[in-house]
Amino acid sequence: MIDALVTHSPVLLEPDPTRVVIRPFTPADDDVEVAATGGTRAQRIADRILALDSNDIAEELNGVVAKMSEHHRDVKSVLLRRFHDVNGLSIAPTAVSPDQAHLIGAYFSEEYAFEAAALFNPSIVPAPDQTGIPEGALRFILSLRGVGEGHVSSITFRTGVLNADGSIVVDAPSELAMSPCIEMIPGGAPDDPGVRLTCEDSHDLSEIVIFPVTFYQRHGIEDLRLVRFVDDDGHVTYLGTYTAFSGDSLREEILRTTDFRTFDLTALGGSGARAKGMALFPRKIAGRYAMLGRQDHENIWLLTSDDLYRWEGGAKLVAPRWPWEFIQMGNCGSPIEIDEGWLVLTHGVGSVRTYCIGACLLDKDDPSKVLARITVPLIQPSEAERYGYVPNVVYSCGALVHGRMLLLPYAIADNATTFATVGLDSLIAAMT
Repeated sequence: MIDALVTHSPVLLEPDPTRVVIRPFTPADDDVEVAATGGTRAQRIADRILALDSNDIAEELNGVVAKMSEHHRDVKSVLLRRFHDVNGLSIAPTAVSPDQAHLIGAYFSEEYAFEAAALFNPSIVPAPDQTGIPEGALRFILSLRGVGEGHVSSITFRTGVLNADGSIVVDAPSELAMSPCIEMIPGGAPDDPGVRLTCEDSHDLSEIVIFPVTFYQRHGIEDLRLVRFVDDDGHVTYLGTYTAFSGDSLREEILRTTDFRTFDLTALGGSGARAKGMALFPRKIAGRYAMLGRQDHENIWLLTSDDLYRWEGGAKLVAPRWPWEFIQMGNCGSPIEIDEGWLVLTHGVGSVRTYCIGACLLDKDDPSKVLARITVPLIQPSEAERYGYVPNVVYSCGALVHGRMLLLPYAIADNATTFATVGLDSLIAAMT
């Protein structure tokens, strides 16, 4: 049995409803009332605040800051930034005192429990800084999909260490979460710019939350597949494809960062970017970018492009073959380069919509050639892992290889996250 090759870690990351981030809040307008009053709801709220005397404003503001400081750093700066977001846009340009500005910012903000319902679909990359790590160990960065109110998905992070003996330690997350500074940047169509999120105020990577900020993301940023991308000149960039869900449509977008402090989020273009689950190879192949995807919602496809931000065409690469894959297949993250070729973790969906994790091996020089596959699941839902938000699902958005050990974080029942390790030699030997 393949499962005999897998060592399961006792580490379990579960959703925590006390982890909250401050995000923008915009009250909805009643068109009839706007027509009748000649003003927006946002303007009426601001006018009510400005009508308060200075003592009432100070008392209300002190209460807000005291309550929010339990989970947020430098609350007044966040509220002031939010005031400047709405001043002259949602409300008429207004000259106000500092306390008035902070309080208006508070009324146009909300706390959001970004991982209250689920913490799942992990991806993993080596951390840029490996100083102070014991010999044979590896520090890693883990991205996770957090789900909160309204089933809206955000990206959150953890850090940890894979020790030489295969044990895994995940650092405890900060009690605080930081709202990024949001800036629109060129990218995509003229009416569809990219977004730059800057998180300079965070003291720990776990404090950073990337929540939906654009129209196309408004119902979720889903299933980030991180990869450490090395360009032809040796320059390293951390890239991650993800699904932006508007509620009506979905599309693939890409995250770019070099320092995990500033993140650029940009839409991918072309017919190939209209499907879920795209995963970028960690370097160019024969001078072109390469990507795996599920363009027909059933098979794994291979696409190549001269432009990182535009993807067309592609061809089927891996199709369902065994019963645990009969419904559909997809990747579980970016291909991993090893001596034998490109190791691809896959997911297969079988009876009772059960998701299992498998693997295949592609030719290093020509990844359109499948060299080998495992015939039975590498990981499947155990009796202890079957039930949760979505039963009978194990799923990953990325793994890494350290030495000859595969470190595979995976989600349980679309609810929580755990880890497994697999000896690479044993895995390759088990392939057909």
